[in-house]
Amino acid sequence: MKVANLVGQRFKEKPSDCVIDSHALMVRGGFMKYVGNGIYSEFPALRRVTAKIENIIRKEMDAIDGQEVLFPVVMPASLWEESGRYKSVGSELVRFKDRNGSKHVLGMTHEEAAVHLVREYAQSYTKYPFMIYQVQRKFRDEARPRAGMIRVREFTMKDAYSFHTSQEDLDKYYDVCFQAYNRIFQKVGVPEVVTVQSDSGMMGGSVSHEYMLLTPIGEDSIVICNECDYRSNMEAAKNEVDNSGACDSAELLCIETPNCKTIDDVCAFLKSDVKTSCKAVVYQKNADDKFVVAFVRGDYEVNETKLRNLVGEEVHTAEITEEDCLVAGYIGPYGISDEAEVYIDVSLKGIGSIVAGANKEGYHYTGLNLERDLVNVNYVDISKIKENGICPCCGKSAITIKRGIEVGNIFQLGTKYTESMNMQYTDENGESHYPIMGCYGIGVGRLAASVCEVHHDEYGPIWPISIAPWEVQICCLRADDEETKKVADSLYKDLKNNNIEAIYDDREIRPGAMFSDADLIGAPIRVTVSPRNLKESSVEITTRDKSVKTIVPIEEAVKSVQNLRLKLFADIAANVEDYK
Repeated sequence: MKVANLVGQRFKEKPSDCVIDSHALMVRGGFMKYVGNGIYSEFPALRRVTAKIENIIRKEMDAIDGQEVLFPVVMPASLWEESGRYKSVGSELVRFKDRNGSKHVLGMTHEEAAVHLVREYAQSYTKYPFMIYQVQRKFRDEARPRAGMIRVREFTMKDAYSFHTSQEDLDKYYDVCFQAYNRIFQKVGVPEVVTVQSDSGMMGGSVSHEYMLLTPIGEDSIVICNECDYRSNMEAAKNEVDNSGACDSAELLCIETPNCKTIDDVCAFLKSDVKTSCKAVVYQKNADDKFVVAFVRGDYEVNETKLRNLVGEEVHTAEITEEDCLVAGYIGPYGISDEAEVYIDVSLKGIGSIVAGANKEGYHYTGLNLERDLVNVNYVDISKIKENGICPCCGKSAITIKRGIEVGNIFQLGTKYTESMNMQYTDENGESHYPIMGCYGIGVGRLAASVCEVHHDEYGPIWPISIAPWEVQICCLRADDEETKKVADSLYKDLKNNNIEAIYDDREIRPGAMFSDADLIGAPIRVTVSPRNLKESSVEITTRDKSVKTIVPIEEAVKSVQNLRLKLFADIAANVEDYK
């Protein structure tokens, strides 16, 4: 491929709507183009990157006996009605009717389609276990698309589904997939990806892990213990709180607190510690607008994912009017209306004297003791763990919070879908059972953008050679010089003949512009042919990350590129773990 013929424009200016580096560089480098909110087209350069990622994924899925299939993007609503998700999933699922009035959905995930595909085939225990996977376009009507291809609405994803006759068999295969995923990210060139415990969300299931690429621009908060191997997504991290230093009790008093509707205002007015205050965060159920009140210690925040899981349905931030059963700004757990559904967080457990709303305009309680003043207090975990918090694994105050991009996830789904969709098999004794499922996903475009985010400099991407759009870029400086053009042409031909992917820039442009474009393309190896070096019968070979810069004789150029290419691949292979 010649740069002169490459579809996709490269330019210097940073687009105003790009908030992160990878988005800006991939737009500037001619990798992608905005089509609509959260929707992009891939230029040839990015398609080469994503195709290589897909091939790495396919190789690893095939190595663990995966069988590639292809599900439809459009599915009849009846499949999702069988599983119950047609109603339970929110507006991110696109629902529509065709010209005949039949209800359909756009696939955002394909558990239902997977069960539908194999439920007649797998009616005997002799068919198990097996795993099917696809690489497919999906659409999720994401509410807040951002960061280029890291959070989009239309995307390419590899999703896999395994079927088993026992939990033990699923556990074994889950571990195999766990290792396969590690190998995929290592082969792609991001061995720094870490696994964390996660919340299963709409997918269902009891065991799940996410693969996170740690980076400050990540949209997920990752909880990491500095003393042990504990790692978790914030949504799933258990919050341990020690209130042993605040166990002294006091008399319950109702105190006037005029115009004090926030925790900060109340604590300032009463000269009390926020760590002995109770904060009310109010939601309403989407289905019927019933109030859901979450009480947490004043210095903690509500973990809405944990709360939704407890409530068992979607909720939204409440709007409280004067006619409602709650008094905005003065809500507390003592004397609250029984019309509200109440949850009390573990962060309040053990505090002997709490400041809390009195459910009366302009008043708060002091001296509230939940165990003494309430009957049958049921503490639940609905708060976010904090920096320097207590690790739920080792018990030490060693928690740190980092940011990360989710690049993959795996779930143990159990029988959630096979049971709801009546997929059964007959065992050796003639008895019927529901198969147990696992689910394993990787976002291809998101992974490409994430690699760019952690492997770039101010000039452009620094692609790992395993997924680089081209392995080598040849820069012919002074293409108008006959000898220079001849040597560059010959080198380009020789590299192609040796099965080395090369892109060749022989445009008659300034060296600075040529190097700028080469940086934006991001090929890991660059060969520069110039009149100056040809005076010494040599060419310059460098790496995109600037770790290598050497001058070699023309006749040794191809061999030098081959050796450097092999070294770059070997560096990646050194980080790829073997299956255990």
